[in-house]
Amino acid sequence: MNVALWASQIILALIFGTAGYMKATQPQERLLRQGVNWAERVHLSLVRIIGIAELLGAVGLVLPTALNILPILTPLAAIGLAVIMVFASIHHVQYKEWNAILFNLALLAMAVFIVYGRL
Repeated sequence: MNVALWASQIILALIFGTAGYMKATQPQERLLRQGVNWAERVHLSLVRIIGIAELLGAVGLVLPTALNILPILTPLAAIGLAVIMVFASIHHVQYKEWNAILFNLALLAMAVFIVYGRL
């Protein structure tokens, strides 16, 4: 189980770290070209906040447990990312973006698995 948890943590950290960096730093036009279509429907400051939250969540998935410093932060980071995925899914349902919803739900399931396994 520990190997599956670490694999999930690393995969999610890579996905959210990459996506968060992109949302926190890239201009809106570039985000749209890269397929982040919802970025034109919300204010750019919200995109930046989501990106920063995803970056912090990615760090929180790995470092606390790896360094054994406040390892309770790992499931808390996973909870935070799960909440982001719930809101992302709701947003994509409103616009009938089914592929995005499936991806959000897969990430949500991985985050819930980490919460369950680390608590």
